[in-house]
Amino acid sequence: MPEDTTLRARHWIAPGPGEPSAWDFVEEGVPDPQEGEITVRVRAAGVNPADAKHVAAPRGGVEFPVPIGYEISGEIIAIGPNTRIGSGEARVGDEIVAFRVRGGYAEAVTIPAEKAFIKPTTLSHAEAANLLLAGTTAAEMLWVTGVAPGETVLLHGASGAVGVSVLQQAALRGVRVIGTASAARADVVREFGGVPVEYGQGLTDRVRDLAGGTVAAALDAVGTDEAVDVSLELVRDRRRIVTIAAFGRAEDEGIIAIAGSMPESARFRDEVRPDLIALAQSGDLVVPVAKTFPLAEAPAALDFLAGGHPGGKLALIP
Repeated sequence: MPEDTTLRARHWIAPGPGEPSAWDFVEEGVPDPQEGEITVRVRAAGVNPADAKHVAAPRGGVEFPVPIGYEISGEIIAIGPNTRIGSGEARVGDEIVAFRVRGGYAEAVTIPAEKAFIKPTTLSHAEAANLLLAGTTAAEMLWVTGVAPGETVLLHGASGAVGVSVLQQAALRGVRVIGTASAARADVVREFGGVPVEYGQGLTDRVRDLAGGTVAAALDAVGTDEAVDVSLELVRDRRRIVTIAAFGRAEDEGIIAIAGSMPESARFRDEVRPDLIALAQSGDLVVPVAKTFPLAEAPAALDFLAGGHPGGKLALIP
């Protein structure tokens, strides 16, 4: 009987709707890559709130079990025939970063090759695995609000992962950002080029004082009523207010809401990936990582993230 040479790897799945504590860590065979696919040895998987949120409750079009994880960094261990990755030619052994994949919480995974790009040499695997979800979200927030050089904008949640990426990308465009944060996180906002302002009662007046003129746009990365209310007070054009969390308020108030599950958002985020990778390679876009966890401890990593203010991105290390 011939020896079974199928690559086997452990990965996390949600067997049904529920919290990470109900997920299963299973070992299964990794499919060989077909045309248009590559198999990746995962060196780090990015940890994002969406990883848990998207399987927390039943959703239309979602069939369980669901493999968990949307972004990874690793190395190619097999390439399907006649296959190129998103950034062009690639070889076995090349280090890549991939985003909008399925099942990234894994030791190895076979993915569409178009979703993979050569990893910036400036980033560790843990950093690279956290570059694109936050980075593309930040880029889209700036894009949909039409932010232009010389403008002053308000950013809610400036010290979080998306906020830090917004700060860096805005600074490269010559945009001044007033960013909300707790007093303890004000230095993070300053470090990445923003003007910190503490949230809480009186926020509108504090922002007006710091702006010294018009606030051209507002970007909400937290989704609180305060963030939406203050944005509405300060920005006249509601099409220059965007949220990634307050979807009910967006519908009620006529402001923009974006999410990776929306077709237009998905298209933009796919298109902007090479630009962000180039910024990281040049050193103009960094990814602060607060902590790494073993892959087997994925639920603990998500619990830590849910606790709020992790101080940077988290990564799972197989």
